[in-house]
Amino acid sequence: MTDRWYEEAVFYELYLRAYQDSNGDGHGDFRGAIQRLDYVKSLGVDCIWILPMYPSPLKDDGYDVADYYSIHSDYGTLEDFKAFLEAAHDRELRVVIDLVMNHTSDQIHWFQEARRDPQSPYHDYYVWSETGNEYAGARIIFLDTEESNWSYDEQAGKYYWHRFYSSQPDLNYDNPAVHEEMFNIIRFWLDMGVDGFRADAVPYLYEREGTNCENLPETHLFLKKVREMMNDEYPGRVLIAEANQWPEDVLPYFGEGDEFHMCFHFPIMPRLYMALEQHNKRPIVDILNRTPVPPEGAQWLTFLRNHDELTLEMVTPEERQWMWEQYAPDPRMRLNLGIRRRLTPLIGNDRRKWLLLHALLLSLPGTPIIYYGDEIGMGDNIWLDDRHGVRTPMQWSAEKNAGFSRAGETYAPVIDGEQYGYETVNVARQEDNPDSYLWATRFLLRARSQCAELQRGSREWYTTESESVLAYWRILDDSRTLCLFNLGNEPTSISLDLRELSGGRVVDLLQEDASREISNWPAVYRLRPFGCHWLHIEA
Repeated sequence: MTDRWYEEAVFYELYLRAYQDSNGDGHGDFRGAIQRLDYVKSLGVDCIWILPMYPSPLKDDGYDVADYYSIHSDYGTLEDFKAFLEAAHDRELRVVIDLVMNHTSDQIHWFQEARRDPQSPYHDYYVWSETGNEYAGARIIFLDTEESNWSYDEQAGKYYWHRFYSSQPDLNYDNPAVHEEMFNIIRFWLDMGVDGFRADAVPYLYEREGTNCENLPETHLFLKKVREMMNDEYPGRVLIAEANQWPEDVLPYFGEGDEFHMCFHFPIMPRLYMALEQHNKRPIVDILNRTPVPPEGAQWLTFLRNHDELTLEMVTPEERQWMWEQYAPDPRMRLNLGIRRRLTPLIGNDRRKWLLLHALLLSLPGTPIIYYGDEIGMGDNIWLDDRHGVRTPMQWSAEKNAGFSRAGETYAPVIDGEQYGYETVNVARQEDNPDSYLWATRFLLRARSQCAELQRGSREWYTTESESVLAYWRILDDSRTLCLFNLGNEPTSISLDLRELSGGRVVDLLQEDASREISNWPAVYRLRPFGCHWLHIEA
């Protein structure tokens, strides 16, 4: 495994509370997750991303950190985490954890001392105001719940700044002590052996009057310091940016290869669903044409769904309304500027669409992430608050609580019902079914792992006349694969002119024993509705 292992990896996003309960308290924990690592390994993934596991009052499901140097009691102890890390590494699975840089919980002792004593060194860990009128150009992110980015604290007699919930005061990065504190936190977990961090909400670290307080130069200067320290002291570890911005605005977070190793590509995700429902490749083509190539050693991260809402921040208001009408007709399915639904319900449990979306995800340039449960087509519960409806217990079997816990009551109810209920949708049942989502996941990941150009190759468009047929080459040195997708709900045909490769063979990596010789004339391929093909060229 090289220092650039992340360029070929597939990530698996694991919500610890939802995965496996080992002690019967209704909450998943590290000891439980250890029991399921062989399953994770069997999928064909390379790295696990763990959502926040720190002590927290859980007003934002752990993204409100109350102690950066410990483990939430629901999840176990530091020793349990070390055991999980060792067990994962024994299986050649890397582990990346969340690093919440921008803000803390208001329950952390830093903030408690800051509000109590203006002379405390912790007072300047936060951003205060006498009026709460500063930085008026900054947007409010959680529009459904927050009216302002300032909240008044009675004890301090001042307003404090927060970009997310009012229970999450922002840290003051103009204070060098905050830099040192964050460096100490980073070293603490890297010394323990984690393989890197997914840094949460990084565009908002600094505030400046007259700006929108996002993507400021000072933010990049600090992040470069973090990368330099990690390069010098912990080579081979990875730093990942969560920056929900347009691709050209995210590009600076790669720096000149001296900032983040990887950045999430948020705008591609809603456009995959948009293209699928419009039966038109244009949304995908437009955003990929707008996506710059990152510097050497840097990589985009792509995903279909995750633990948050399907964000619609990076679309036009008209597109957002259309997406809501198509994918979230019940207002309960909507949250902030997004959709709080899981992947499989979004596409009506249509296996053809599921396969097409995953074949797209795994063949796009970048490192793909699979969200736990999507590999078996789990459903959601839109009646749970906030985004908890897509964070329900993993469905292992048809046993009580889906095999997740022996508790009388779990942290959230398991999904029930005829279509997505745990008695129907579970790992044990799909293990025995070659036509299941689980088998398809393993098949796709295995096919990708055997094709170097799908992991590290460049992309070149293959022009097709049909608006519903998306095609692009993935090329690495002399190896090439043509990725072909019919976004339409009708069968269609395409004439492929591969005469320059005459003498070779075309092998469809997504079809067993499907190959043909390349002739001196165009070949006609018939595409099923929502059909997908990875056409690998063999010399």
